[in-house]
Amino acid sequence: MLRIVDIGDPRVERFNARPAFPEEAEKAAAEVLAAVKAKGDSAVRRYVAKFEGFKGRELRVEADVAELEKSIDPRLVRAVKDAHRRVMKFSKASLREGWSMKTPRGGSAGEFYSPMDRVGVYIPGGTAPLASTSVMTVTLAKAAGVREIVACTPAGKTGEVNPVLLYALLLAGATEIYRVGGIQAIGMMAFGTKTCRKVQKIAGPGNAFVTAAKRQVYGYVAIDQVAGPSEIAVLTDGSVDVRWIAADLLSQAEHGSGWEKSLCVCTSRELAEAIRSEVLRQTETLSRKALVRRVIDRDGMLIVVAKGVADGLEAVNRFAPEHFEIMTRDALKVMKGVRSAGAVFAGPWTPESAGDFVAGPSHVLPTGGAANMFNGLTPDDFRRRHSFVSFTEGDLRETRATIEAFASVEGLDAHGRAATIRFE
Repeated sequence: MLRIVDIGDPRVERFNARPAFPEEAEKAAAEVLAAVKAKGDSAVRRYVAKFEGFKGRELRVEADVAELEKSIDPRLVRAVKDAHRRVMKFSKASLREGWSMKTPRGGSAGEFYSPMDRVGVYIPGGTAPLASTSVMTVTLAKAAGVREIVACTPAGKTGEVNPVLLYALLLAGATEIYRVGGIQAIGMMAFGTKTCRKVQKIAGPGNAFVTAAKRQVYGYVAIDQVAGPSEIAVLTDGSVDVRWIAADLLSQAEHGSGWEKSLCVCTSRELAEAIRSEVLRQTETLSRKALVRRVIDRDGMLIVVAKGVADGLEAVNRFAPEHFEIMTRDALKVMKGVRSAGAVFAGPWTPESAGDFVAGPSHVLPTGGAANMFNGLTPDDFRRRHSFVSFTEGDLRETRATIEAFASVEGLDAHGRAATIRFE
């Protein structure tokens, strides 16, 4: 049932609560990861056959980007190239630059960055081949200067990767591609096997099982964030067509897990009723309406009536959505009050799907309320930050007493001597 409730209703807080780590996923991840760590490729092949249906031995995918381009609908080729160009431009513009400052006695200190050597990206391919995720992950790693970019994606019983997804991976800069999905893909990249050497970091979205696996390999490798089923929040004051609002709410409900979340916060009961009617009407026109109905039946969609835009904004901040659309008057002004959201889409001409496919920022974003502590994926996630200090004799002389004082109170004689000995 698609419910309408007031902002103070206890059902709002229940809607906000979503478990980050389902126990079923945690147990499965632990079992599969242990096997991959111990048995390597043989375990990976066994789980690919069991969960994905592919029984072949060859895990690596070989393909030529020029040949693929000839075989794909030109309209799709243009779309991939357009998205790649825009994401690369945004990514390069967003890279942090090194900096330095002078120390009091003529030295310098600052930060500089270096790209990781080898990273892995996970591209979901279960209910839908997410070609856009190829662009939204690999392009960022390429912009950061990573030389080796490993991509894993499930390919089903045939072992054939969707050609558009494969083309997007190669165009974006993937250097190795494997027809491996799920927990076994995370284990292969994290621990390394004879077929695939281990990576330094794993990024990319996935279902609850992939998310649990990423969390459990943290420490063996770095990870980007903890993410799960897709979600969206829309704040509207009635100034945007309710048909547009309904379409945007449905855009995330169709992903397929059944655990997606769509929250609409509006400013009147009348507006809420109109949005509900339009959501139910549009649902019946969708090719994936059965998946959307499952979300609605599980109370994964909620319409909340707030006293005003400010009150509604606070409700969305508490929800901490993956995607947040501000469909109000003066949307950019309202945006200044956002504290917890993976990505923000401001104004009536900015549907969330623009961010999913082409706008520029990555669509790999924190979910499940994690937007109150994690950020979306950026090119800097594929780089290492290094601080540096270059003291002069005068700088060390000026700070010697402080160094010796800390060394004394902490009982670290050698620390103090490292400064003292330079003046003996």
